[in-house]
Amino acid sequence: MTKTPSAAHRTDDADAFRRRRDDPRVPARRRRLLLLPFPFVLGAAVLAGCATTSSASDATSGASTTETSYDVSADTTAADVLAANDEDHDDESDYEESEADAVSITLEGDTATADGSGVEVDGSTVTITAAGTYELSGTLTDGQVVVSSAGDGVVRLVLDGVELSSSSTSPLVVQEADEAMIVLADGSENTLSDTSTYSEDSTVDAALFSEADLTITGDGALTVTGNGGDGITSEDGLVVDSGDITVTAADDGIRGKDYLVVNGGNLTVDAGGDGLKSDDEEDETRGYISITGGTLDVTADGDGLQAQTDLVVTGGTVDVTAGGGSGAALADDASAKGLEGDVYVVVGGGDVTVDAADDGLHSNGAVSIGDGTVTVSSGDDGVHADTALAISAGTVDVLTSHEGLESAAITVSGGTTTVHAWDDGVNAAGGTSTESADGMGAGGMGGGAMEAGDYTATVSGGTLVLFADGDGFDSNGTASITGGTVVVNGPEGSGNGALDVNGDFTISGGTMLAAGSSGMAVAPSTESAQASVMANLSTAEPAGTVVHLVASDGTVVASYESAKSFSSVVFSSPDIVAGEEYTVHVGGAVSGTGVGGYYASGSADGATEAATATAGEYTNSEMGGPGAGFGGERPAR
Repeated sequence: MTKTPSAAHRTDDADAFRRRRDDPRVPARRRRLLLLPFPFVLGAAVLAGCATTSSASDATSGASTTETSYDVSADTTAADVLAANDEDHDDESDYEESEADAVSITLEGDTATADGSGVEVDGSTVTITAAGTYELSGTLTDGQVVVSSAGDGVVRLVLDGVELSSSSTSPLVVQEADEAMIVLADGSENTLSDTSTYSEDSTVDAALFSEADLTITGDGALTVTGNGGDGITSEDGLVVDSGDITVTAADDGIRGKDYLVVNGGNLTVDAGGDGLKSDDEEDETRGYISITGGTLDVTADGDGLQAQTDLVVTGGTVDVTAGGGSGAALADDASAKGLEGDVYVVVGGGDVTVDAADDGLHSNGAVSIGDGTVTVSSGDDGVHADTALAISAGTVDVLTSHEGLESAAITVSGGTTTVHAWDDGVNAAGGTSTESADGMGAGGMGGGAMEAGDYTATVSGGTLVLFADGDGFDSNGTASITGGTVVVNGPEGSGNGALDVNGDFTISGGTMLAAGSSGMAVAPSTESAQASVMANLSTAEPAGTVVHLVASDGTVVASYESAKSFSSVVFSSPDIVAGEEYTVHVGGAVSGTGVGGYYASGSADGATEAATATAGEYTNSEMGGPGAGFGGERPAR
């Protein structure tokens, strides 16, 4: 598996260690232009892929830009994605220490004392020069602890009631080491605070700064205040194993350039830039974030978690607020996404909650959800992937969004997904259009006179429930339902439709119920292997109305309790028989357990007949009339 990070990714000033010092809210990266048609077979929990780039010129400015798309294949796991990356430095042997050999360092205000070798004290500067274990306690006011060890071995700093501060630089710096480890002594409280202003030629920019691989562990507490830049930064890899860690930072909260791995601990981050970040742009196997455990509470003015390549969550609890949350206004040049990975965002376990002014989950490549729980409130898209979005298991709940699920290829093969959107619930779109749909064709082509591009929306299993103010289930290319349960609630306005597909729309299995306005109503192709019933009512029924689809022998084959007003109902299941007549009754009661308003059983006693339809037989006029071909057109944003 090969990956190439986007060339159009935001870049940081190399001379300032890639930190956005001068402008912490640099322009958000542009969404990538999809360059190639992608044949997707997406059912696996995780995706693997490679990148293709192309150059283009802006006709207005004449500037040349580089766009990247990601070719994606299936049949991989979260472990496969991480295995393709540089292995992290975490090793059990690193945690083995001998207290008998530890050197004690006592911090005494403006100086310090040590009871062993490997330590040099020069005024308020303490320098550790050799591998080994060093136990620090006390207070160093306006001073610095420096690790400068040229030899092999781990430099292990045990913080046991340490207060470090500096008015001119970083109070704790690992300049050189084979590997460094911060151990938070059991029950200890430790604090780090840096300068509010770093000089332009400074070689550090965080309250805890390391040029070497860094591990943080132990059962104590660490409070870090990054007044002048980042809170915790490693220019190599960073592993958080345990500890109660609180970070407040003017810029990024916790940054591991090569990678950032969180295996445990309780992390609370409040950042003026990105919350957690990995940003190596030079090595396609680096720049990743992996969350396997722990509890993360992240508040960021920028992105919550932002990875140059992959962002993988397989365990733990992740709670992110980005850009002030879903109700906040976002500047045009700002990025405030919840979870962002340039190549992949993978959720294979754990509990993820996002409240973001921008997209909830975002990737310029692929997003895959294969387990765990994802809850999203978004000011833009709930879950967005430029190339492919796959949900194969777990629970996804998009509480609010502009568009709920958006990608060039969307596949739902399992799990339970619920989407609330004030535009489209599902939107398969983006990239270039390469083929045209001529008229309505056989069956419902919601886009009609619009072009059908290389986009797909596929449901083969699981449950997908949509509440939409715009189009409910929308593809600017093709769509297919082969299994699972799809329930679409809305829209209420006549300018959109519950179903809107520009190209072929087929159904061969599963259950689908779509209720919305009739102005743009469409249905699957009449050539589908499984028949559908489409009924347009003479008047709109209000939210809360119970409606039943009744076979000619009086059997109730489907019942629905509406969440929105509606005047059109489309239903398909293996129980529907092509050519048979069905009636729609309004009133009565539902029974059993519902899915998004759909019930497999109910009673039509006392209900009023509202429409009659024949399964598999509907005409263009029944699908919204002459204007039906223009459903699904989104308002500008």
